[in-house]
Amino acid sequence: MTTAPETPPALTATVLSCSLRRSSSPSSSEQLGRELAAAMDRHAPGGVHATVVRVVDHDVRFGVSVDEGDGDGWPALRRLVLGSDILVLAVPIWMGQTSSVAKMVLERLDAEISETDDEGRPLMHGKVAAIAVVGNEDGAHHVVATCAQALNDVGFSIAANGCTYWVGEAMHGTDYRDLPNGSEQTTNATEMAARATVHLAALLKAHPYPAPEGS
Repeated sequence: MTTAPETPPALTATVLSCSLRRSSSPSSSEQLGRELAAAMDRHAPGGVHATVVRVVDHDVRFGVSVDEGDGDGWPALRRLVLGSDILVLAVPIWMGQTSSVAKMVLERLDAEISETDDEGRPLMHGKVAAIAVVGNEDGAHHVVATCAQALNDVGFSIAANGCTYWVGEAMHGTDYRDLPNGSEQTTNATEMAARATVHLAALLKAHPYPAPEGS
């Protein structure tokens, strides 16, 4: 008897848009994050269900714990991340630096270093992170490096070529969202990041990292 091949399970993703602007304003970094999520959905056999969140729409407090109390908005975002296979960090460059919102997100994720599952693995083990960066000055490599190191420190895996970015000419005011035909180079990088990210996420979903010895 021939059995039909199983449909690969859908993956889930959370896109944290680290724009300084609230959702009432357009955001180039969020647009690139959405484009990466859409590309992942195309490349994953079972698809990718993505939730996009503008972090500044939530009252996320400064701190390095899982819950800073007093109405802190981070615990709800953390639950989204914990329930996802993939985290996309969409980051604008301001003054040549990672946005302050993205830095705050990374500081909140620092608490995950001490959070483990029943087998002693960090809770973020098995999850894959990808990074989307937008800015009007050079600095994308620096921002990717900063974010990738921090995300890896707390347990996320990052696929080969697991980032995409666009930077405009220095001292010009063009935004990524205003490009009439997008950017061929950025589109190619987005597709490559999407393919690699969903591939790694599916592998880790099926074959989790081993638990520490003696746990």
